[in-house]
Amino acid sequence: MADQKFGKELNNEKTNLVPGFLPLLGFGQTYELIPLTGGTNTSLRGMSIVSDHVAWVSGSNGSIGKTIDGGVTWEWIMPAGYETLDFRDIEAFDADRAVVVNAGAPAFILLTKDGGKTWTEHYKNVDSAIFLDGMDFWDGQTGMTFGDPIKNKMQLLRTRDGGASWTDVSDNLKTNMAPGEASFAASGSTIKTIGKGKVWIATDGAVSNIYFSNNYGYTWKVFKCPILQGESSTGPFSIAFFDKNKGVVVGGNYLKDKENTNNVLLTNDGGQSWKKPLKPVSGFRSGVAYVNSKVLLAT
Repeated sequence: MADQKFGKELNNEKTNLVPGFLPLLGFGQTYELIPLTGGTNTSLRGMSIVSDHVAWVSGSNGSIGKTIDGGVTWEWIMPAGYETLDFRDIEAFDADRAVVVNAGAPAFILLTKDGGKTWTEHYKNVDSAIFLDGMDFWDGQTGMTFGDPIKNKMQLLRTRDGGASWTDVSDNLKTNMAPGEASFAASGSTIKTIGKGKVWIATDGAVSNIYFSNNYGYTWKVFKCPILQGESSTGPFSIAFFDKNKGVVVGGNYLKDKENTNNVLLTNDGGQSWKKPLKPVSGFRSGVAYVNSKVLLAT
């Protein structure tokens, strides 16, 4: 949804590189956060943590950041020729290799193999309706990118060579999306891959669904997601799975970010059914992650 991609926005001029996390389940603890870097003119949306030392981030104004010392120092990169893009998601594999995708049209997927010194273009789509929302990888070679519908068809791309080439596999999803159904480019966290071929994609807006494949996107099932929905500003903004069965979805209405009537759901059957927790999060949430099977963090 081109005008409402309000994922885990981290404005580097106003805050820092560490998002403000609050536990989704537990006793409502808060955590002290410290700034790691500042002054770069970008609104950060994408983040990929490779190890305790290596992390990559991406954002507006064609900006990409990388640390190799656990956040003590950061190198800021602007891929030549792509300085105006809004990089909403980045997937990194080590200190040298990373794949980044932008939101909006035209759509690009770029790849670096030398730590960000040079970037090569491996996908381009100039259709005015294209809007890629996020990507995730099963391993260092196999990954998937998805985007808002064109002619009611979700856009699906798959790579088998680490992002060097992308195949359009949209026709594998036989179900058309409903009018007003799309997805938020919420830092790439509305798509989640785990294990051998399992992938979940969450949609929002007029209708919220969970699209699931257990074979790298060759076939799909669609499950209803009974989270707050029905308006262009509502729906799931982030999903996470601890294993093939245990998962969570958070979201709500970003225009009414204090409301929490129905903005977090849990599943124990891989997304086929969802239920509310005993106590919800305290408002709109755009990111969620598992620490372990019992502890989750939401921002």
